[in-house]
Amino acid sequence: MTFKKDTALEGPLLPERSRIQRVESADTAVEAAQIVATRNHEVIKRWAAERQADPATGEATVSGPATVNVQDGGAGIRFNFPGAGPFRPIGWDEWFDNFDRHECAFVYENDPSAPLSARYRIVKADELNEKIC
Repeated sequence: MTFKKDTALEGPLLPERSRIQRVESADTAVEAAQIVATRNHEVIKRWAAERQADPATGEATVSGPATVNVQDGGAGIRFNFPGAGPFRPIGWDEWFDNFDRHECAFVYENDPSAPLSARYRIVKADELNEKIC
């Protein structure tokens, strides 16, 4: 599996002046938008499966202690990727419980003409309202 170079330090995933496409369901056609946002569980699971990413957390939860200070507004959810797993693995139910309880949105890169990108952000959904098209 080939991933596009991680450009996290080269610019924000949520640029100030760009629009973000909202994906409401796994059946929504994703345009050639560079940045996509969703709250749909199936879309997020599909994104993770395509990248062999596993649900994880750095925060203390009912299933275990904190491992890393994640600083994402309290949700504490992340993904572990093949060859890089610094976070404590958790199940999808716990991951989505945190995602929904903290009213998060999943934002990711989408460029069908490039190799898969593992860049993503988990943000408060209300932060995106003015950028969603």
